[in-house]
Amino acid sequence: MGVKAMLPSYELGFYALVVTCAVLYSGSGIFEASRDSMNRKAFRDGIKPGWHYFGRKMDVADFEWVMWFTSFRNIIIFALSGHVLFGKICSMTVPQHRAVVYMIYGVLAVLGSMGLVYLMIILSHCLLLYSVALAKQKWLCYVAGLCCLASFKVEPFGSWQSGFVTGAFDLQDVLFYGGCTFTIMRCMSFALESSAREEGIYSIFDLLKYNFYLPFFFFGPVMTFDQFHAQVSTRELRRKDDEMKSIRVNALLHVGAIVAVDIFFHFFYILTLPSDLKFVNRLSDWSLAGLAYSNLVYDWVKAAVMFGVINTIARLDHLDPPQPPKCITMLYIFAETHFDRGINDWLCKYVYDHIGENHDNVLKELVASISTFAVTTLWLGPCELVYIWSLANCFGLNFELWVQKFFQLGPFARLEAKLSGAMSRRIRAAFGAVNFWAIVLYNILALNSLEFALLVTKRLLVLGFPVSTLSIWFITYCGVQLIKERERILAIEEEEKGHKAKVE
Repeated sequence: MGVKAMLPSYELGFYALVVTCAVLYSGSGIFEASRDSMNRKAFRDGIKPGWHYFGRKMDVADFEWVMWFTSFRNIIIFALSGHVLFGKICSMTVPQHRAVVYMIYGVLAVLGSMGLVYLMIILSHCLLLYSVALAKQKWLCYVAGLCCLASFKVEPFGSWQSGFVTGAFDLQDVLFYGGCTFTIMRCMSFALESSAREEGIYSIFDLLKYNFYLPFFFFGPVMTFDQFHAQVSTRELRRKDDEMKSIRVNALLHVGAIVAVDIFFHFFYILTLPSDLKFVNRLSDWSLAGLAYSNLVYDWVKAAVMFGVINTIARLDHLDPPQPPKCITMLYIFAETHFDRGINDWLCKYVYDHIGENHDNVLKELVASISTFAVTTLWLGPCELVYIWSLANCFGLNFELWVQKFFQLGPFARLEAKLSGAMSRRIRAAFGAVNFWAIVLYNILALNSLEFALLVTKRLLVLGFPVSTLSIWFITYCGVQLIKERERILAIEEEEKGHKAKVE
């Protein structure tokens, strides 16, 4: 109830004004803190010389972002440009063999960047999981796949395998573990799809074509085997109307996002500030809340840029890859919280939906979510911080269902039925605002540190109560109402499209 309920335009305008003022006020506090801390000795490693003519230094605390646009930039451009070139030639001449060309190019790129021993390690895991798939037993595929994944994520097995790779360069560890772990997820998808196939099994050649598609190999996203196989096997390659225009627009948006982040890092040190808890503790509650939220927004932007660039290449190859993650600004539900939609789709298909089915049963949902986060914990690499993050998010996901089931009980359902759609929407938005900050606080655990997450929680919920707590809750409520308004408009548009399709 309340999904399509409409609120008065003046009420929505008031919400937009409140959110805008709050963001500007919080942003001004972070800007002043960044300016004042630019030359602090404690921030020397995280802030480096930047735009001297503006008198600004740059936040370089994010290793991944710096890596992509310094040491890894030329490799990305060279490797992906070659892939696009060969892929285009193949699509124009022998489209039925394009998957083979992608595989050959991917194998050569991996061999040239990481060496023969690394390639042999990858192939050995592919061969092992292919052999397991021949038994056509799903449980065996899960056991073998998770054991292979653990061999890269649990010590001393991970170090033992990485020790075989000779040579040393800045990106060796990143490329080693990225390529290996994504390979295991792809091989598990192949094995599970082969086990479910009624007639025979896919060939190992199909697995190699799937695994060595270069844009996905080192950093994902994971595209399930059934989708990849169906799309790459298509012989008639046709573009949708205005598809190339959409690809060009998306490419420009990603370039714009990269430039915007670069500018942002010269004026807001959102990644370096949380490293000094004594300094952060002197910030106002508003600035601290904005700092925590900004870290989640930035991580989404980083994921959107990385997967957006890869997806652009994949779309040029006539594939329909997993979309970038949904912006954290548009989230107030744990079930939609993910920064890698490819991994999320994989987990949902093979673990969460497989066990939880329609997600109405509380017990099944609990088992499904625990299993999902157990696999996620192994994927991220078991450690204390990941355990806490997994436990918190698993609780949040289940608590949503518990609350939903509780308010679906007779007395509450009858009470809501008596309310207008607009009032029901307001009540739901109030609960959504609490959920929004639960998502923020649970996820800055993984993005920053446990100490920073505890500091933010203490300041906003304990020391800041009641003024800061209630005011930030109200502002978040206004933001959730704006999200709900967007969802209402999209729901109406989808309904109209469905109605048109039926008429035609």
